[in-house]
Amino acid sequence: MDLQLIKNRFGIIGNSPSLNHALNVATQVSNTDLSVLINGESGVGKEVFSQIIHALSSRKHNPFIAVNCGAIPEGTIDSELFGHEKGSFTGAVDSRKGYFETVNGGTIFLDEIGEMPLGTQARLLRVLETGEYIRVGSSKVQKTDVRVIAATNKDLLEYTDKGKFREDLYYRLNTVPIRVPALRDRQEDIILLFRKFATDFAERYKTSPVQLSDDAKTILINYSWPGNVRELKNIAEQISVLSKDKNISAPQLSSFLPEHHSTRLPALSGGPGAVSQAEFANEREILYKLFFDMKKDVNELKKMFFDLVQNPNINQHVPVYQADNNSVKEISSPVNANYASSNQSVIYRNDQHSTIQQHEDVEESLSIIDKEKELIIKALKKHRGKRKDASLDLGISERTLYRKLKEYDIEHL
Repeated sequence: MDLQLIKNRFGIIGNSPSLNHALNVATQVSNTDLSVLINGESGVGKEVFSQIIHALSSRKHNPFIAVNCGAIPEGTIDSELFGHEKGSFTGAVDSRKGYFETVNGGTIFLDEIGEMPLGTQARLLRVLETGEYIRVGSSKVQKTDVRVIAATNKDLLEYTDKGKFREDLYYRLNTVPIRVPALRDRQEDIILLFRKFATDFAERYKTSPVQLSDDAKTILINYSWPGNVRELKNIAEQISVLSKDKNISAPQLSSFLPEHHSTRLPALSGGPGAVSQAEFANEREILYKLFFDMKKDVNELKKMFFDLVQNPNINQHVPVYQADNNSVKEISSPVNANYASSNQSVIYRNDQHSTIQQHEDVEESLSIIDKEKELIIKALKKHRGKRKDASLDLGISERTLYRKLKEYDIEHL
């Protein structure tokens, strides 16, 4: 079946190779009864793939049910899936059919399978292998013909190592794996999705669709999207409803995007002037790069100093070096140079005595703000004012770079 027809039928937007591959696998496996395990982060649309597999299968006229294993309490999940007999537990006033009985002949989609209790996993494994199950509180074996499609946003192999998931069940479910790509891995589809959502919301709220500037599109594409398509849809709706200007610039878009940064640092205390965890992570990345460059320059300076000490008769034409901020540069080359400054560290050699005459160390500024500003300017100059490239080199988001440029009053270079 043509992929574009499937996309139109199920409302799938995008043409990225990883998305097309996942759809191809889903269509190829649909006409079989093999178990399928769909992997993907939360919000990528795993349930849509289960619907595609069922709709294209020979079971399409039979029931389909989606069950979120993480939303059912551990004490009742067995009853929900396999049913129970009257009086089997407190509150069981009547017998009840479970999903595997009511969906007989159809397809059951078990979302968040990694949250399923170990006892229930053993029951599920038996259903997959023999088609048999037993109601809670009963001893009668019943048969069912249900195709199981499971989905998870967890690493189930890691769960098996920790004893949280049965290894035999994992390999039984993982007969055909399908990986749904995260939105950040489908950058070419982000603008298409945003445009579709913006058009839909404009029709719903009787307004004009919002339009993005080129800079805003760049920010949208480079945002990490931890909530994937679901988050993009929410952002599109917020902008459609809250933005008075329908032509969205980069700063306007940035105000709608929360910053997400993973960090292992302890939580920072609150209070006036407290820095958020995300902002602190950005500052830390800049400082790491700054300190690495400074350490490199200091090591070069040390090496030069020891070479002069150990080799007093080295070439008579000895340059004079100036250590300024976090760089070392040559400032002159004459013999008998006599140079010093109150805020610089200078090393020079008097050629007449072939020894080190003076080494003046004056503490330089260690202001984080000065160093950060200097590094940002260097990155902008290096990349000829291209803020996207500069932010990547600095290891920070483009939104953070915009904020820093405004905070330090740095003109566009």
